[in-house]
Amino acid sequence: MRAGWIRLWQWTAWGGIGLSLYAGWLTFDDIRDRASSERDISAACDRLVSGAAVMDLQGGMVRARGGDDDEFRLDVDELPSSCTVFKVPGSGGITRLFTLSVRASDTSEPVYRIGDDTDLEPFRDSRVSGRPDVTAIADRRPESRPIGDGTLGRYGNWYTAIRAECGPGSRATAPKLLTVTARAEYADYEEVSAADRERLTHIARSATEELIDRIGCRSRLPALPDHQLAPVPTALRPARATDGSCRWFARHVEERGQGRLPDRALAVPTLDTSPTEGCLLAVSPDQVGRIADGLDGADQDYASAALTFAPWWLRTVSYFGAEARAVGYEERGDEGRDDEDKIITAGTAGHASGAWWASSVCDGKPALHTLSAGYTYDNVLAPRTLSALFRAYVDDITERRGCTHVTYPDAKDFGAP
Repeated sequence: MRAGWIRLWQWTAWGGIGLSLYAGWLTFDDIRDRASSERDISAACDRLVSGAAVMDLQGGMVRARGGDDDEFRLDVDELPSSCTVFKVPGSGGITRLFTLSVRASDTSEPVYRIGDDTDLEPFRDSRVSGRPDVTAIADRRPESRPIGDGTLGRYGNWYTAIRAECGPGSRATAPKLLTVTARAEYADYEEVSAADRERLTHIARSATEELIDRIGCRSRLPALPDHQLAPVPTALRPARATDGSCRWFARHVEERGQGRLPDRALAVPTLDTSPTEGCLLAVSPDQVGRIADGLDGADQDYASAALTFAPWWLRTVSYFGAEARAVGYEERGDEGRDDEDKIITAGTAGHASGAWWASSVCDGKPALHTLSAGYTYDNVLAPRTLSALFRAYVDDITERRGCTHVTYPDAKDFGAP
């Protein structure tokens, strides 16, 4: 009997030793895999980011990798460029985790885009989101918020964009303006935590510091705020009660009447130091119904589409200083001709591809004031209504910012005869 207990104890001991060795091997294996993943991420993003910082997203992980194709790998010498990192779960398969993108002025592509391009659509198709009220929440592209006073950059709930102006003493090849955006791939995990927003902000700023040092850009980046960045609001409010960057619209509706104009708004705080300032306006389903009662023909079809996949919206954005020279739109090609990026010349005014722009000079620097309209919505608004709306916006922001030499689009740019 005693001999049996001894053998049982020996087998138990040997089993415990075996399990300990196996656990140690797994731990070693995990450490080795994580180190390899960190190196791969850094290489994919041209050494602008810490692989360890990226792998701490989503509470941390053991395995991730950069994309294999060139489209997923960043090259500092070929801007604009971006890298994408994929999470590799233990069960197999991969999911997008993180993207770092770098854009620069002085290239053929604009840093900022305006117009009715589908990539600029603020709302998801209600047939995909499952929301019957398509414009209640800007779940695709809500208005970003300034970081601090706005000079460092802006952020959203799943991304941070850091900006750097290359000043005197910069290398001749350095651009005037750089933006570095760190983005969590929200399509694969929509609920980005507050901790991850903080990580994205630190990753983006650190990548910008590395980039400007490498390319010879003389720029001093402001420090990050010492408080946690608040979540960015996505729910639109009644337009008549809006404030901040959309307050001008509330006054305009009060003076001119509702008519076919939007009845919802999403504003951001107004800061005279911020190089960009936007306001999102949208039409609720009830307002679509009221407008539809006065439409006929193809416009009735536009109203039906506005309730699902082609919502009606307007967005005003102003760009100041270096930003004003980095704005453009996609010009649609005719039959046999590809679409082409166009950069707007500062000091001009005009209309193209669902966008209108005016120019001014603010604090001795150029400024560009823009209006973009959702696809088909500008067809519903009368030219005089659209023109008066845009002028009210430009008059308000140029007065607030003390701008001069204001140039407006012509009446014909709004479709007036």
